[in-house]
Amino acid sequence: MENVIIATVLSFVITYFAIPVLIRVAELKHLYDEPDERKSHKSRIPTLGGLGFFAGFLLATAVCAPAQQAFPLQYLLAAFFIIFIVGMKDDIVGLSPVKKLIGQLVAAFAIIYLGNLQIQSMYGFFGIGQLPYHFSLLLTYFTFIVVINAFNLIDGVDGLAGSIGMLVSAVLGAYFLYANELLYAVMGFSMAAGLAAFLIFNITPAKIFMGDTGSLLVGLVNATLIVKFIEVAGNPAGKMPLQAVPGIAFAILIVPLFDTLRVFAIRMSRGRSPFTADRHHIHHYMLALGLSHRQTTLVAVLFNIGFIGMAYSLQYIGSTYLLLLVGSTAFVLTSVLFVLKRKKETARTTIIVAEPVEVPQTITKPKILRMNPEGVLQDK
Repeated sequence: MENVIIATVLSFVITYFAIPVLIRVAELKHLYDEPDERKSHKSRIPTLGGLGFFAGFLLATAVCAPAQQAFPLQYLLAAFFIIFIVGMKDDIVGLSPVKKLIGQLVAAFAIIYLGNLQIQSMYGFFGIGQLPYHFSLLLTYFTFIVVINAFNLIDGVDGLAGSIGMLVSAVLGAYFLYANELLYAVMGFSMAAGLAAFLIFNITPAKIFMGDTGSLLVGLVNATLIVKFIEVAGNPAGKMPLQAVPGIAFAILIVPLFDTLRVFAIRMSRGRSPFTADRHHIHHYMLALGLSHRQTTLVAVLFNIGFIGMAYSLQYIGSTYLLLLVGSTAFVLTSVLFVLKRKKETARTTIIVAEPVEVPQTITKPKILRMNPEGVLQDK
């Protein structure tokens, strides 16, 4: 317990005092996120916030992790450094989607293959239990890539990615603390505390963004925690076993995970790359309805908490029914948002069209024809 408390305080303090320094460095070196027609901010904002809570999280985890758990800590730290380098390079000089994906796969490899962390069972989802080894590897890699990119893609509103990341890390950290998995409890609370300090400077009006450095790290850490959660919570002999573990895991990550899968499906159905930018995210819908950045973030966090509570309360219905219930509820709520957005846009268009347009009347002077001395008509 002492490890967790020290890690939480250390991560918060380091991040809190690092962020103002990073804001100053970004201003001196002109490291800004430039506004454009797709982005919701209207001024240049520094983008080095991820470096602040990376330092706090990493130092707190390295110092406070139990001494007897050098494995898999060494591989976890290596993976976090890899994803940090990938995100930092993307923030400073830019990186193609393919290179970013390769970096994510290398980081996932260090945790999955070297750190021996895998989703080994479906826990009764559609009657599936233990998975074959190679299929287990593929599913785990897919989970890592989707979760990493999910947090990267929802980072479009002040405070949203940080607030959801803090919620997920804190919930999983609390579970691991109760289940006596101290390494992962330290990781969860270190990330949550670092994000809490970062949000002081990121909530509207934002003084700094986390950038890809931060969003990719938050995604990787929470991907690691959620896969470990599935393994520990699905063990009947564990200290706190849960039923319908895949459904609960999906509910914990519902906002970033469902939004990403939905947006990827929309883009691919239109023949576009799933990584192309657009304004089909849930937070875009809420902004279009007139919600502010703070209101959008608050609504998303409250809905995520609601889904977690619902999944935990209904775990007895089994993995298949719980996953279908969580997914269908998220689909219905998103559809309602979409319909409200379309209605508002239609109403706005109707008002613009119905508005009388004043057409300036031009007075045409009558033409005067005069005869010059040579008898030629002249047009005046």
